[in-house]
Amino acid sequence: MTLDLSNGGQVAVSDLGRVAVLLGGTSAEREISLMSGGGVLAALQALGVEAIGFDPAERDLADLKREGVARCFIALHGRHGEDGTVQGALELLGIAYTGSGVMASAVAMDKVMTKRLWLAEGLPTPRHVWLEPGVLQDESVANRLRCVAAELGLPLIVKPPREGSSIGVTKVTREGDVDQQLLDAVTLATRYDADVLCEEFIAGEEVTCPVLGEGASARALPVVRIRAPEGAYDYQNKYFTDSVTYQCPSGLPEAEEREIQRLAVASYRALGCRGWGRADLMIRASDRKPFLLEMNTSPGMTSHSLVPMSARAMGLPYDQLCLLIASQARLDAVPRRTAPAA
Repeated sequence: MTLDLSNGGQVAVSDLGRVAVLLGGTSAEREISLMSGGGVLAALQALGVEAIGFDPAERDLADLKREGVARCFIALHGRHGEDGTVQGALELLGIAYTGSGVMASAVAMDKVMTKRLWLAEGLPTPRHVWLEPGVLQDESVANRLRCVAAELGLPLIVKPPREGSSIGVTKVTREGDVDQQLLDAVTLATRYDADVLCEEFIAGEEVTCPVLGEGASARALPVVRIRAPEGAYDYQNKYFTDSVTYQCPSGLPEAEEREIQRLAVASYRALGCRGWGRADLMIRASDRKPFLLEMNTSPGMTSHSLVPMSARAMGLPYDQLCLLIASQARLDAVPRRTAPAA
């Protein structure tokens, strides 16, 4: 069976071989990964792909080789799935996988390193302060946190730099005891990461823009505009309520849409991403300037997820999106060539 994908050429299902959808895992986003992977698995199977579900939290990755898996669709989110570790293991096993390679996955998972690269490339991202591991044990921590607030202003955002889905994120405001808010926010973030990212709060609209492809061929999909109740686009509202509304097409002025798409592709290329990804941004209300927040290299594929929503807006249904991503699975490593005979 061959399917003609919108803007993606033709994919012969028989050429994919046995596909393992990696789902679940051990991160704080396990529950979401099970939902994402379940959707991908059902879609691929409905198209006639020989696809199986595979939970690395319950099975040894070496089983993939023993079971004749030709490629993996990575539907894992967070640590040990989106951070280059699984990608590295699959490189050693010689099994092609979807999404970014080892280095790009590792860098994009770390929001501090991502910011450093983006800033070096001249890409706009909110101002930030990095707090090193062990900051809570520092006798001068209270003064340190006051300095952070003075530098970034209030409100500000405190988050663990290597988590997703808004896990461990706090908005610190001017209301109440700011010193205690900051201390509580940093304490929460250190439950998930050794170090902490404090970030300037950008008041405005939240948008997201998926990207498909690699290098010069990378292309942005339609922008999705996000409207959350009281701006609370948190873990609960992202996945388990219908309180958030999404606009796609975004309804933004054409010039703003193009600029967000340009930044999404530029940020994706700067990190060396491939296959697919999704850039999250804020548009500052005061001057409509967009700021890059983060790059997701294994975005959600649930019923509430934004990449499928954006793809549908350009005429690419969920099942064909899954097939397109699966068809682009590959390895970073270049196969070793046999030396010519003397």
